[in-house]
Amino acid sequence: MFPLTQEELHSILSTALYRGGEYADIFLEDTRISSLELQDGTVSQAQQLMLYGAGIRVVQSTQTGYAYTMDLSPEAMHQAARFAGSIHSSGCSTEIPPLRPTPVLSPETPMLQPDASKGILLSIDQRAHEISPLVVRVKATIAQRMQNIQFINSEGTGFADRRPRTTLFISVVVQKDGKTQMGFGSRMYQRGAEFITTEHTERLLQETIAQALFLFDAKQIEGGEMPVVLAAGSSGILMHEAIGHAFEADFIRTGESIFSSKLGQRICDSHITIVDDGTQPYDAGMLRFDDEGTPGQRTVLVDKGILNSYLHDRISARYYGVKPTGNGRRESFRHMPLPRMRSTYMCAGEATEEDIIHNVKRGIYAQTFTNGQVQIGAGDFTFFMKKGWLIEDGHFTTPLRDMNIIGNGPQALQHISMVANNLQIDHSAGMCGKGGQRVGVSQGLPTVLVDKLVVG
Repeated sequence: MFPLTQEELHSILSTALYRGGEYADIFLEDTRISSLELQDGTVSQAQQLMLYGAGIRVVQSTQTGYAYTMDLSPEAMHQAARFAGSIHSSGCSTEIPPLRPTPVLSPETPMLQPDASKGILLSIDQRAHEISPLVVRVKATIAQRMQNIQFINSEGTGFADRRPRTTLFISVVVQKDGKTQMGFGSRMYQRGAEFITTEHTERLLQETIAQALFLFDAKQIEGGEMPVVLAAGSSGILMHEAIGHAFEADFIRTGESIFSSKLGQRICDSHITIVDDGTQPYDAGMLRFDDEGTPGQRTVLVDKGILNSYLHDRISARYYGVKPTGNGRRESFRHMPLPRMRSTYMCAGEATEEDIIHNVKRGIYAQTFTNGQVQIGAGDFTFFMKKGWLIEDGHFTTPLRDMNIIGNGPQALQHISMVANNLQIDHSAGMCGKGGQRVGVSQGLPTVLVDKLVVG
């Protein structure tokens, strides 16, 4: 996969630690990215990109030296290793144990060829107009990434892995009685060509068109503080942004997070358990190993209302004297790993969605969200609800659109009074940004009742 032998990698690690340091690792990457876009019945854009290089990291306590190179010759790699190691000045070289063989964790995965992608996109365009004569424009994109990586560290361990990722985006424009609305839909999985089946594209297309048609009859209502029912699945984005980032251990270590001093304390009701999971097959956040060699695992963040764990990379785990949780992630070899979420979700409760809705005298049912803003330290958030319903006397009455949901993440967590038994993981194309890096994630939620949030 890469031109360097085990002996050469061992030598490069020794160079990285020539001036001291507790730990060093090498992250080698060969990634191919391609995308094909259809608009107005014509394939209008095609792209191909390649990422090839290596990142070398040296760690001493909470200090990190990092360098990357796109030249994988031994000479260039040793130069990068010396640069990364120059952050330390003890002058005492660290001995590296013999490197163990690096097994390849996953087999080759077939990716779609351009002609096949083109055929799928054309069929999506044709089928959209068949589903509804109100559809006047269709845009669809198939994007594929195959990331091949090899990782090795100064503890003598490592792995090699293939990480496919395929994403399907669809947007439609519909017109009715002189008015225009848009619908958007996407799916993203760590899979290859087998993910995009006729059944899968049909389901996504139906959802996208239904969302656009719904908006013709939807309204806005006068806002205020009221109960908000968060729908299962896509509403998980609110928990990811308003709560999940505050569990990432770099924000904990620097004191930026509101949860920094609350480990072991009750932060919400006992019927709430929140998990960050890297083990779900084909999920966007699945990691057999994270980007610093820690095995993928399921981490319980909140256990029956008690804050149980933070999301750790190696640096924060060493700082707190705990084991890494497999959350060290990076966008590419050009970036240092940071504590990042994988698939973050609230576990199912015992109520039914019908029970929750019937329990609301007057409130809203928030079904889909678009963009939002979050202050990670305090947890204050504003999210834009694209689609929802007014609930009156326990029943849906008026379809709603374009409303703001405003609140504070930790407080909203405390105000969740009912959790349904219908957990759904949202597999929309979710890319999480942090520290100038973007990585694939997913989130999930059962239907929950938040007793009070501000609706604007």
